This record gives sequence, C-alpha cells and structure tokens, in this order.
Amino acid sequence: MKHRMGFNRLGRKGSHRKALYRSMVTALFRYERIKTTKAKAREIKRVAEKMITRAKTDSVHNRRIIAKRIIEDNVLDKLFTEIAPRFEGRPGGYTRILKLGRRFGDASEMVFLELVERKEVVRKKKKKEQAAKED
Repeated sequence: MKHRMGFNRLGRKGSHRKALYRSMVTALFRYERIKTTKAKAREIKRVAEKMITRAKTDSVHNRRIIAKRIIEDNVLDKLFTEIAPRFEGRPGGYTRILKLGRRFGDASEMVFLELVERKEVVRKKKKKEQAAKED
C-alpha cells in the first residue's frame, strides 16, 4: 500500500538518492536550467524551492543548513546573493517544468527544470558570423 507515502524513492537507496539530490540541486542553481526526467524533476523541485525560501533571509544559520546539501561554495554564494533576491516578492513557485517529449532509449519523459526568473545568457557570436555581418 502507498498510503501517506511522502516522496518518490526513484528506485534508489537513501544514500544514493541523497547524493542525487545534492548534485542535481547544485547543477540547477549553477546553470539555472537542467534537463532531466520528469520524476527526478518533480523531486528536485521540492528540494530547490525549500532552499530558495530559506535563502531569502541571509543568515549564518540558513547558510549552514543549505550548505549541507549544496556541494560547491560558489554556488552557495550565488544562491544567497543572486538567485534568492530575484524572488524576494514572490511567495513561492520559483521553478517550472517544461516538457520535452520522450527519450529515445527508454521512452521516459524528459523535461527542463528551470528557475522562473532566470538570467538570460547572451551567447557570443562566432568570428565567422561577425565577419559575414560586417561585409
């Protein structure tokens, strides 16, 4: 029976699942968008939104609690200095899941998990494209 089952175990042992959460949340905050399966995205979304809510108030206590789950120090700083201030007026719903379709190998549903207000990355144009426009 699955009564009052709180989360999806994702077919992993507890330690493996904890490591998966740590790496995926770190990647989400570093790149602000990750491609993963729908089941993983739904679980990572829960963890990430709780972290962003806690990061809104920058204190030593909150930093230590979140540092338990975020692997890299520069990503932790980015969360507290760049990401959390963007969501200051928002009461929740910091991430979104965009469906991509099914994966070719095993037909599992793939999605993008991204922050709602993410910083757009402007890509530099290649030298060939710049030379073509200048001519």
